[in-house]
Amino acid sequence: MPKMKTHSGAKKRFKLTGSGKLQRQQANRRHYLEHKPSSLKRRLKGDLTVAKADVRNIKKMLGI
Repeated sequence: MPKMKTHSGAKKRFKLTGSGKLQRQQANRRHYLEHKPSSLKRRLKGDLTVAKADVRNIKKMLGI
């Protein structure tokens, strides 16, 4: 059986922490930032852990 390939879209969007949790960035931080208030940009700055319901599918895409 051939090797599984990592989903190239998923590897750009998710990262695995040392404890095995998946992290993702928040939406609405890509473009048109000059129109958005600083308070919103600050609030969207940090990474979030992925929802429990999505973890299984994302790990499969990453080959974990």
